[in-house]
Amino acid sequence: MDELVALVDADGVVCGSAPRSVMRRDNLRHSATGVLVRNSAGEVYVHRRTPTKDVYPARYDFMAGGVIAAGEDPYDAVVRELAEELGITGVALEKLPEGDYADEFTNYHAYLYTCRWDGPIHHQPEEVDWGAWMAVPDLLARLDDPSWPFVPDTTALLGDYLRQL
Repeated sequence: MDELVALVDADGVVCGSAPRSVMRRDNLRHSATGVLVRNSAGEVYVHRRTPTKDVYPARYDFMAGGVIAAGEDPYDAVVRELAEELGITGVALEKLPEGDYADEFTNYHAYLYTCRWDGPIHHQPEEVDWGAWMAVPDLLARLDDPSWPFVPDTTALLGDYLRQL
C-alpha cells in the first residue's frame, strides 16, 4: 500500500501530501514521530530494522516511530507507531523537544517522545527483526562501534538527550 504522507514546510506546517513512494523517491520534507522507550531499570529498548525497510535497512535504532500520514495528528501517529512496531499500548508519553533531520535519504520534522515500559515487546515482523533492553552506557559505547551501524537520524535527534540520562 502506498499510503499518503503529510508534507511539511520549513516550519513544520503541513503544506500538502504525497504517496510514500514519491516522498521517498524525491526526498520530500515530511513529518515523523519518534519515541525513546525505557524500562524502570533505566535501560533503553534497542532494535534492528529489517533489511526490507525503505530507509536505513538493517540498521540499529533506539527510537520507535515513523512517518505521519496525511490528516493524522502527530500524537495519534506516535501512539499508532508504538503499537505497530513494538506492541506497546496504553503507555503515558512524555513530550520531548521537536527536531529536524535531513540527509540524502530522508528529510523530516520530528515529534519526539519518551515513555517507560516494563511490559512485553512484540515486534512487527516487517519492521523489526531483533531487539533488546540495553543499559545507557552500553548503548553509548555501541553508538561509536562500527560493527553496530545505527540509523543516523535517531542519533542526531536523540543522541544528546541519551548522553544526559
